Amino acid sequence: MDQQTMGTVTKVTKQWWLKINTKSFRKGPLDGALFPHVIRVEYTVDGQVYTKRKWIGARDYVPQVGSTVQVFYQQGKPEKAMIV
Repeated sequence: MDQQTMGTVTKVTKQWWLKINTKSFRKGPLDGALFPHVIRVEYTVDGQVYTKRKWIGARDYVPQVGSTVQVFYQQGKPEKAMIV
């Protein structure tokens, strides 16, 4: 990954089907539950808009819709990208 640009988070989706329990004893079905997220990021390279999705773990920071994130991509293949 040799080039970088800034991308905008356009969608954040909570993965309800993958619940991670943080407590050994719960009083309710969602007591102490954490869920991973999937974010969708749009970035522009040479006037063309690309979209990339990234899976965010349950304990990691989830960016809000409209925030900017750093995107690294290859010079010849901007569709191959890595979101930081």
